[in-house]
Amino acid sequence: MRFKRFGASLLVTGLALLGTASPALAHSELKSSDPARGASLATPPTQVKLTFSGPVTLADQNPIQITGPENASWTVGRAEVAGTVVTAPVQAVGPAGEYTLRYKVTFEDTHATSGSVKFNLSAPAPSPTSQAPTSSQAPASSAAPAPQAGETTPEDLVPTWVWIVLAVAVVVAGIVVALRFTRRKD
Repeated sequence: MRFKRFGASLLVTGLALLGTASPALAHSELKSSDPARGASLATPPTQVKLTFSGPVTLADQNPIQITGPENASWTVGRAEVAGTVVTAPVQAVGPAGEYTLRYKVTFEDTHATSGSVKFNLSAPAPSPTSQAPTSSQAPASSAAPAPQAGETTPEDLVPTWVWIVLAVAVVVAGIVVALRFTRRKD
């Protein structure tokens, strides 16, 4: 009888653990990018490519923005989605330095997310032939917003090891409760 109760307690604890941990681990995420996170480029890319772990749709009209030093704001063309891959043509402007690619997408499970990828340009991008600002360059300060509260990036997500430690702690707690419960009955 004692082992039946222990087994039932263990089963209930295991089911509770699976029921709470599975949704947290199911979200899709950014798998890779071109330019890659932390990359140092000698020449600016003409296209950006983001590959996600699941199918995505674009979250708004400007799903990709690239900004850099001295309020540099690259012109990003129309982004296109092909399953898990988002691509967009870009025209780089600005000095050498660190650039930030910001993206906003919605995953198949309707989970919207935004994030960023930082990379370096080791040489300045070619200057436009005309010094007059274009419509995409004029609001440079508004095109380079600071990360807003609530935006999630892959670095902000809870690491997998935290979920594993939490799962082990729940199982151990369930075993301790089951053992105490069965000992009191004897």
